[in-house]
Amino acid sequence: MTQEILQKFLNNACSEAELQEVIHWAKNIALSEEGTKMGLESWEKYQLNDDLQSDEKFSLLFDKIQQKIDANQSQTAKSGSKFMLYLNWMSRAAAILLIPVLAFLFYTLSEKRLESNQLSNLMMDSIEVVSPIGSRTVVQLSDGSVVHLNYGSKLKYPQVFAGETREVKLQGEGFFEVAHNPEKPFVVKTENLNVKALGTVFNVLAYADNDFVETTLVNGKVVLEQNLSDGKTLSLGAMVPGQHVDFYIESGKMECSSGNIEKYLAWKDGKMVFEDATTTEVAKQLSRVYNVEIEISEDIKDYLYTVTFIDEPLFQILDLMAIATPVTYKALPRKKLPDGTFSKQKVIITKRQ
Repeated sequence: MTQEILQKFLNNACSEAELQEVIHWAKNIALSEEGTKMGLESWEKYQLNDDLQSDEKFSLLFDKIQQKIDANQSQTAKSGSKFMLYLNWMSRAAAILLIPVLAFLFYTLSEKRLESNQLSNLMMDSIEVVSPIGSRTVVQLSDGSVVHLNYGSKLKYPQVFAGETREVKLQGEGFFEVAHNPEKPFVVKTENLNVKALGTVFNVLAYADNDFVETTLVNGKVVLEQNLSDGKTLSLGAMVPGQHVDFYIESGKMECSSGNIEKYLAWKDGKMVFEDATTTEVAKQLSRVYNVEIEISEDIKDYLYTVTFIDEPLFQILDLMAIATPVTYKALPRKKLPDGTFSKQKVIITKRQ
């Protein structure tokens, strides 16, 4: 039995031999393992048409069945032949069998369409979490994954993950503890780089004012993908635990290092770790953490600092810098803006005379 013959039967286009095959199939095979397997394959291939035309199609199909019954009754009355009586009986039997099946199918498709609409609404109803300046935020996703957001970072994600991947969008810095799901990879999308994982712990830094994206892998495995201008992605390779990668946006160059990765993760515990960091690098991180504008003079940009700060106030850090190196700083007062708000505080760091 093939689907083509069944289709011909429903369209009243069977030959006598095909009709006998349909009758034999209905009696002996339709409810067997083979028959149910064919029905399941047909169901899985069915593409849900999410519109109101489905209702009209079912109504037309019911009308067509009724018309076939009426036509067969009229033809039987005229011909009186045993063969036509047999066909009339078969039409009635087919209608009786098809009506509950079609009714069940219509109900199931309606429920499936309703669930699909509800799921689509949940997918469209994305959530965006913003971690305010001066604070860190922890977010738990619907799949059980946990994300720690650093100062001024944004995370956008759906209420319910659907489709073949679990995608979130990050701007800023996030530490991800991903729930394991080998059938649905977890993808952190940034403007220039995607990080794909299954069940992994890793850190991603992708602030808008940086010319690079950092990825640090604690355990598990991640794959890095570059976002190309034509909308496609280019695989850059996989990372191993204990590895840190800097991806430079303009050139597409990558720099990898292994070993001590704690300095890239310390922010999660309220620490700032600098190892041979220049004054420029220190000033940039202080600006982000404390929401201030820091200006440094050219002659101190290459001073190096190796130090760890644990939730220290800004001016205490500046005092320590002035002790460790020949620099001094000046904090300018905030300016009131036309809309009634105040500008960021500005700090100028110069070489001590």
